[in-house]
Amino acid sequence: MNVVQTRIKVKIRCKSCGEKFTLKGRMDKGKIDTGFKRCICDNEQDFDIETNEL
Repeated sequence: MNVVQTRIKVKIRCKSCGEKFTLKGRMDKGKIDTGFKRCICDNEQDFDIETNEL
């Protein structure tokens, strides 16, 4: 069985320090996977996230 994963561009902005990250990810079973864990300021929860299909 071959499952198609949608590639997406993800823009993440930290609400704590304002740092911005632009990553490529995959949509798999309704979840976005980019490998992003936390900001450089150690924030792990408070982000603005915007997605666009590639």
